[in-house]
Amino acid sequence: MRRTLNLYANPSLWGLALLRYLRSWWYMVHLGAVALVMALSPSTYNRANRLAAARHIYASTWQVLPGFSLASALISLVIIRIVLVTAKSYGLSHFALEMVVRVLVLELIPLSAAMFVALRASMAFDASALGLARAGLSPQAANDEALRRLRRDMVPQLLANSVAVTSLAMVTSTIVLVLAYLNVYGLLPWGITDYTRTVGRVFSPTVTIGFVLKTVFFGLAVALIPTAAILELQRYPRRVHSTVQPGALRLLFVLLVIEAASLALKYI
Repeated sequence: MRRTLNLYANPSLWGLALLRYLRSWWYMVHLGAVALVMALSPSTYNRANRLAAARHIYASTWQVLPGFSLASALISLVIIRIVLVTAKSYGLSHFALEMVVRVLVLELIPLSAAMFVALRASMAFDASALGLARAGLSPQAANDEALRRLRRDMVPQLLANSVAVTSLAMVTSTIVLVLAYLNVYGLLPWGITDYTRTVGRVFSPTVTIGFVLKTVFFGLAVALIPTAAILELQRYPRRVHSTVQPGALRLLFVLLVIEAASLALKYI
């Protein structure tokens, strides 16, 4: 708190703070590029890393998939009913299904999946468990420890969180599409033609590619940003002064930027 007040009271420190802020973003981008190169390198996937990636994927995806899908289905069912009833009251029933697909499937579900994975896997920050609070750790030793953890943990966690966001979003989107059909047409099969025509009109090739890319970018952001912030604290241990997950606000900002960019490209 005192450091923040000193920064506001001394304009001469603003340039230094800006440089530190830009350096932090550059470190995150550089680390992400290194992690992606390592993830695409066949030499990374030795037996130990494959087992670690499988464990992370199981813990971050398979264990939470039933619960997340059920909760999302219940919430989506309520939203679908609200949209259908409201559209019917205004005589806009023929727009209700398209609105449900655009709002829920294209926008809310990928964002909620990314936030859920971030909250579950990254927001519970424990500095001591990561070795950041070790007394007497020299800067060089801290840097070596960061590199070791990058090779051992970064790539499996990046893959696991990316797979988690993508899997949760895709599975829940499929469930919501089924629920939307049942709420509009019931169990009758003759609504399939109109339904597929409406969904196909929404999922044009451009929108589909954008939906997939947005989901992948959400997964990369969730996997990379908190880990990059933690590894940066390895290099600058004096900044460890809170039990709040490092990079939480930055992650939220990046997710909102990705969502805003997706909306702008589709509707502007």
